[in-house]
Amino acid sequence: MQHNVYFLVLPGVMSLDLTGPAEAMRIAGDFKLHYVGPLPEVELSTGLMVSHIQPLPDSLPTGSIIVIPGVNNSAAAFFTPAALRIRDWLHQQKTLIDTGQLTLVCICSGSVLAGCAGLLDGYQCTTHHDLITRLREQVPLALVKDNRIFVEDRHVLTSAGISAGIDLALHLIARYQGTQAAIKVAREMVVYFRRAGDDPQLSPWLQYRNHLHPALHRAQNLLSAEPESVWQIDALAAKAHISGRHLARLFRQHLGISIRDYHEQLRLAVAEQRLQQGFGIEKAALTAGFTSGRQLRRAQQRKQAQSS
Repeated sequence: MQHNVYFLVLPGVMSLDLTGPAEAMRIAGDFKLHYVGPLPEVELSTGLMVSHIQPLPDSLPTGSIIVIPGVNNSAAAFFTPAALRIRDWLHQQKTLIDTGQLTLVCICSGSVLAGCAGLLDGYQCTTHHDLITRLREQVPLALVKDNRIFVEDRHVLTSAGISAGIDLALHLIARYQGTQAAIKVAREMVVYFRRAGDDPQLSPWLQYRNHLHPALHRAQNLLSAEPESVWQIDALAAKAHISGRHLARLFRQHLGISIRDYHEQLRLAVAEQRLQQGFGIEKAALTAGFTSGRQLRRAQQRKQAQSS
């Protein structure tokens, strides 16, 4: 299914806020990118001129994603006639966003513009660290979080800006296309998945991918594809084209975790997904590769002990 993504383009838009997420979505595929705004041509923060910007649409297809990149000198830029037109247009989308018919994505100071349009009232959100105080002052009903890479609250997603917009795009790719697709895009772009502050931990499908070792990625891909299987270290290493001893050393060196513990975390993720789908604990355990519900509970206890 193709997802329509509408980037709102204002004069002075931050180049990486716009092109970083757009490039990630282009690589992922299945995203149809639109560039819209009140002006047909604008100058980006880097001085590059961008033209053929389409007018703000009267309506958007259900399921569309609106992306508001940040702009240079937002304190002044958000009170220009062009910005006020976008603010009015955004306010018209409020009900559709609140009801989940549209998804709102704000990057850097884009959160401030969305907040001034009334779209962040009652939502947890964030922005660039230099703008946190201004966002709180100008949008007092927003639940502003600091020290966060990005925040997701229902159908509203906000990020700290610049490269954090790429993190947010990878998160959306994982949501719509699956974690393996997001991993593939991240590796092609040579970027890391990151979290900060009190964000919840990344799932094990993503958490241990912040490295560039090809043999280690091959082993992780094998484990991720069949987490329920019984994997002997030497057999896994052979498929990754290295020795078992070397593979174990790579896991410790690059991931800080043993092969066994990594495999168990993948199985736990599968089991927890099955439990959410309504499976009983025994069936959830068996489908994830555990021998029994008792073994699953012990694994859950180990995970809880490690996170406490």
